[in-house]
Amino acid sequence: MKIAFVVPWYGEIPGGAESECKNTAENLSRNGIEVEILTTCVKEFNSDWNSNYYEEGVSQLKNVTIRRFKVRQRNIKLFDRVNSKLMHNQKISAKEEQIYIEEMINSDDLCHYIDIHGSDYNYFLFIPYMFGTTYYGSQIHPKKSFLIPCLHDESYAYMDIYKNMFQNVAGLIYHAEPEAKLANEIFDIKGKQIILGEGIDTNISFEAKRFREKYGIHSDFILYAGRREPGKNTPLLIDFFCKYKLRNQNELKLVLIGSGEVSIPEKFKKEILDLGFVQKQDKYDAFAAASLLCQPSINESFSIVIMESWLCLTPVLVHSGCAVTKNHCIKGRSGLYFKNFEEFEGCINFYLNNPLLRRKMAINGKKYVDENFNWDRIVEKYVRFLEEA
Repeated sequence: MKIAFVVPWYGEIPGGAESECKNTAENLSRNGIEVEILTTCVKEFNSDWNSNYYEEGVSQLKNVTIRRFKVRQRNIKLFDRVNSKLMHNQKISAKEEQIYIEEMINSDDLCHYIDIHGSDYNYFLFIPYMFGTTYYGSQIHPKKSFLIPCLHDESYAYMDIYKNMFQNVAGLIYHAEPEAKLANEIFDIKGKQIILGEGIDTNISFEAKRFREKYGIHSDFILYAGRREPGKNTPLLIDFFCKYKLRNQNELKLVLIGSGEVSIPEKFKKEILDLGFVQKQDKYDAFAAASLLCQPSINESFSIVIMESWLCLTPVLVHSGCAVTKNHCIKGRSGLYFKNFEEFEGCINFYLNNPLLRRKMAINGKKYVDENFNWDRIVEKYVRFLEEA
């Protein structure tokens, strides 16, 4: 079997669909599946989509072949005008939908390669759903094309332009039950469907004491790990934490790790500690040292960070507006969820006042991840699904 993952950008990119694609490709390759990556020369999501950072051509990374293609130049102003409406949940016209898909990241060379080399591959796996590489690429050989959509309940998902894409591909691979439910509510799905989850490296080590000594943090703290941006609800977390500190006299802190700008009110700079991007071992140690991880994002199709937190024996708190992370907490019996400040405050105090229950929930979470998302299980499910497709 020979498969190709088609993704807008590829490389050492932490988190998100990009990281999932890389980890899945490498683990399938290690288990005897011939895997290639078809991608653009753009570096990553946060870079200029008109800029070819990498040279076009073929390269290797960890025994996976990567084919890079130059991007088509785009009209940024036209795209931003339409995208701004979508970000603010405003209705857009059919013409604006066409502008959106044509002026986002695309590669005519990549699509041409898929067209003339279709017989070289058993299947093409496109991830995630909204980018031009997926939209145009999956229409070339639809009978051997599968979507890994990473679908969220967001304005982009309801664009009419995506309906034919979801309906005409051979099948869809989901991360969680709520994602599959959402897809079937929005689209008339005709192809094969499976909920595979996402692979997690369960063989990790961690030491809470090492983190506390390195960063000088000895009190209870809430950890946030990931990109700091409105789309991840980081401003809401900071706002709720500040309100919490005004109402509760304790030593609790909020520790932020990850990339992106963040605005911390001057009054709370001793209580909110921004460590920026940290090395992987420091991240695992931070999970272990935290009293809880808070994942406030409502736009998640899986959430690796809550899985890593459970593996490091720390429970989580998620936003009830995210069906996927809430579902993980319920199924794993390993986390709480909030929809407003009062519930946020109540959950925090429950965790702080019940260390034994907190530990039990974390143990439940680790078992949930070990049993459902270890790489051996995920690879087995991928292979079986593709062989039977």
